[in-house]
Amino acid sequence: MTTQSNDSWSVAGQTFTSRLIVGTGKYKDFEENAAALEASGAEMITVAVRRVNVTDPKAPMLTDYIDPKKYTYLPNTAGCFTADDAIRTLRLAREAGGWDLVKLEVLGEARTLYPNMVETIRATEVLAKEGFKPMVYCVDDPIAAQQLEDAGAVAVMPLGAPIGSGLGIQNQVTIRLIVEGAKVPVLVDAGVGTASDAAVGMELGCDGILMNTAIAEAKEPVRMARAMKLAVEAGREAYLAGRMGRRKYADPSSPLAGLI
Repeated sequence: MTTQSNDSWSVAGQTFTSRLIVGTGKYKDFEENAAALEASGAEMITVAVRRVNVTDPKAPMLTDYIDPKKYTYLPNTAGCFTADDAIRTLRLAREAGGWDLVKLEVLGEARTLYPNMVETIRATEVLAKEGFKPMVYCVDDPIAAQQLEDAGAVAVMPLGAPIGSGLGIQNQVTIRLIVEGAKVPVLVDAGVGTASDAAVGMELGCDGILMNTAIAEAKEPVRMARAMKLAVEAGREAYLAGRMGRRKYADPSSPLAGLI
């Protein structure tokens, strides 16, 4: 029997026990962010290179509250709208911290924050050739996911719904198809609003879930982080257990034969 204690997953040669990745935006302060991270049980944390200070020692630094020796930092390109901007941002991140495992996102426009897949694929190809290991935010399209894998993505991260919307996974069919076709890890990235959304993603067979707003904007972020930890674990266990088949009509739990 596979249990939570030994059900690990790997990306780009690194192995993790927790299947939850959390972000660093929208918290009221670094202390709250650190407390939520601890409650979540996550081992990887994503950091927007453009928005979070990780290099200026004169200003408050995330690394003072979240130890990069204890957690895997995943620099991301949030706010980049062209491949060139994203590539430049990650080159700077590598110079600053030596990171090569990175999260790539190239947005199409500001209203929906949907990825521009042409620019995303181009950036993936360039970064992979430069030795980066990009985990890539993408549309929930199995063809696009395969193209990213061919371009050098070490993980594909389809959106469940628009970033920060909290709408939950809107298209379970395409997420499942991506999982079935991928040879690299698949993680839902964006759209999770509450614990049941995270569980659904794991029940579909995803390797993990990335979230930020669902925890940071909860009325009690630390409690929500704990809920997300449990939801990811429950969804994974349900996937491994294999759900019952769906039926059109009732099927009694107790046999009707022999009734008086």
